[in-house]
This record gives sequence, C-alpha cells and structure tokens, in this order.
Amino acid sequence: MKNLKKTILSILLLTATIVYSQPELVNWRQNTSGAVGYNNLPANVQQVFYSTNFVYVKASGIPSYTIGPWAMNPNTPTNQSWTFKIPRFPVPNSGTLTTVGGGQIGVLVNGVVLFNAGDAMTYNNGGIWHRNAQYFEATSFDTSGGHPAPGGVYHYHINMKKLYTANASQHSPLLGYMFDGYPVYGSYAYSNTNGTGGIRRMKSGYVKRNITTRTTLPDGTVLQPSQYGPAVSTQYPLGCFYEDYVLTTTGVDLDKHNGRFAVTPEYPAGIYAYYLTIDEAGTPEYPYIVGPTYYGVVTAGNTPPGGHVTISEPVTQYFPTAIGENTTPLNFTLYQNYPNPFNPETNIKFDLAKSDFVSLKVYDAQGREVANLVNEKLSTGSYTVKFNAANLSSGVYYYSLRTSGSVITNKMLLVK
Repeated sequence: MKNLKKTILSILLLTATIVYSQPELVNWRQNTSGAVGYNNLPANVQQVFYSTNFVYVKASGIPSYTIGPWAMNPNTPTNQSWTFKIPRFPVPNSGTLTTVGGGQIGVLVNGVVLFNAGDAMTYNNGGIWHRNAQYFEATSFDTSGGHPAPGGVYHYHINMKKLYTANASQHSPLLGYMFDGYPVYGSYAYSNTNGTGGIRRMKSGYVKRNITTRTTLPDGTVLQPSQYGPAVSTQYPLGCFYEDYVLTTTGVDLDKHNGRFAVTPEYPAGIYAYYLTIDEAGTPEYPYIVGPTYYGVVTAGNTPPGGHVTISEPVTQYFPTAIGENTTPLNFTLYQNYPNPFNPETNIKFDLAKSDFVSLKVYDAQGREVANLVNEKLSTGSYTVKFNAANLSSGVYYYSLRTSGSVITNKMLLVK
C-alpha cells in the first residue's frame, strides 16, 4: 500500500505532456442551423477552413443577436461575404510596426469585424487630432455598441455588449483575433502573467494628458499654430482625440498595443493577447481594443480594401458537431483551472475528442484523493466542472483527468 501511494504521488508530480486544443479553430461560432440576423441575413461564421499555417474564416459580418437602431446613421448593415486569413502561429513584429488603420482590423468569433478607436476623421481635416469614435460617434451606437459604416460593414470600436459581458470573477473569454493572429480577450484576466494571483481588470497603458490647450503632441512636439487643436472644453472634452493620451508604464497592465504576454485558459503556455479596456464603472476606456500599432506581423489581404481572401492552398474544412456555438474538440485536453490561485471555488475545464469513460479526481500533495468530481461516460465535447475546496486547507493540489487511454495531471493552488 505504501509503495502504491508513492507510485501515485510520483505520477502526479510528473510534468505531463499536454496536447492542447486549437483555439484558433474551435472557437468560431459557426452557423450550422441556417440562423439569420438583421434583415434576415445569414448570421455568424459560415465556414472555417484550415491549412498548416492559416485559418480561413468565411462570415457574413452579421451577428445572430438583435442589432440597431442607429441614431443619425443612414447606413444599413449588409452581408459582406468576408473571407479572412488568420495566421495559426503568429509572430511578433521585430521590424517597423504596422499602423492600425481604418476599416476592419480584426474579427470576432461571430464573424463581426473590429475597427480602431477613431472615426476616420481629424480636427478640421488637418491630419492631426484624430477623432475618437467613442466621443464623436457614440450616439449612433446600438445597444450592443456597434454600428454600420458606409458600404454596410457592421463593426465595433468598443466593447461588444451582446457578445461579451464583463465578469470580474473569472477570466474573460476569447472574443476574436486581430489580423496579426493574436487573440482578443475581454476586460478581466489573471492578475499575474503566469496565471496566478486571482482575476482583475486589465488597465490600459494610456492616460489622459494634463493639458487645457492642444498645442503639443504627446511626445512633446510643439505644433505650429495652424496645427493646433481646439482648447479643452465642454464641446471638445479631454479624451476626445487620440493625441489627448500619453502612454505610461506605471500602475498599468497593458503595453502600447493594448496587450501583454500571459497565460490564458485557451493558451496555458502563454501567448500575447489584446484586451478590451474599460474603467471601474465599466465604461469603455481608450484605446478600447488595440493601440495605434499591431504587436505582430499582419497577414496581407484582410484589411481594406481586402477582406475577401482567395484560398489558394490545400485546406481542410473544420466542422462543428452541434448547432450554434458548440465546437468539436480536436484533442483530449485538460486546461489550467481558473481562477488560480483560488478560494474556495475554481473551475476545471477539459475537452474530449471522443466519447469515453472519464474520471476527474483531486489529490493533495501527499497523493491522497480529496475529491472525485467526475466518474462516468461522457460524450464528445467541452466540459467545465466546479470544484469547491471550502473544507480543505491551503496548499498545492493536483487534479487528474483519466480516460481509457490517457491521463493528464495539472496542479492548482488553494490560498485561504
């Protein structure tokens, strides 16, 4: 019996080789039911294809939830028949950074596109003092936070309220991808980049400048009188132009691109990711989704006038197994629990690529079983199990997922 306990403990303490699911494939909300959205247009993502290095996403650009009306906006959303090419293995840009321009800059999991923070206009059309869409266009946003552009492109500059509701108690879901291939998350994430420290709101690195006149740029450049912006006033409040903000590194989480490298539930080994930024009251906060430049190398053909990429390489179509938002896991996967550390509850998520008998147990640091969470046959799919450790002491615990052919073990930290 003593040897058996030692064997169990040895197994638990081994660093398991985990094959994680492929979030760049499985998270798209494919429409397999013929669902329609605004004006009876096909909704969400229509098809997903993949090759070794890219994912191709075909989408209408119309969500399945209700959108509109748009005050003082004469535009009408139309089916854009998008085809986007997303790199599966994004790489940082070590050269000249790519400016985040106008039009589509990324795509959400439901196929709706993202725009930058601006409204594509500058004060007096002078090329300086770029107008912030949250200030100048917010009256035309619908209850989800989006609106249509000329040409019928429905899009978001800020938090998309009907797709994502901020929850301060858990890591935000994966919401989409920028066109450099890096994921976009909501506003709450692990406090520490290694996935520990609980959950908190991600703070933008941009803060409003201490100015009353607009005669200089954030880098200190003194402008000519012809380049001056309007004085700060009720009509032009501080924050209504890009140039009203300056980047800081004090007391913030995110860099100049509005992202950071960190562990996430979908990428437990860590990845660079962008985050939607909001203030303590939940109000969208500049730069909202992405800063003035992308972090990574941008794939050609997605940004304007693109968005209708031709698939010119051998690809495989990815099929979900269920109608709506559910997708088929590609692997047997055990994710890092969240939150972690935790007290007293945490969530344990796992994927099954095929139906199997599943056992999910929790052990203490001595290899003793302290909880039996799952012990039954389950169908293919993704599962989340809540674990309550109210009756346990602080310390390291191990959760082990076993099927007929595999065992995966991760550790978690209970802090009381």
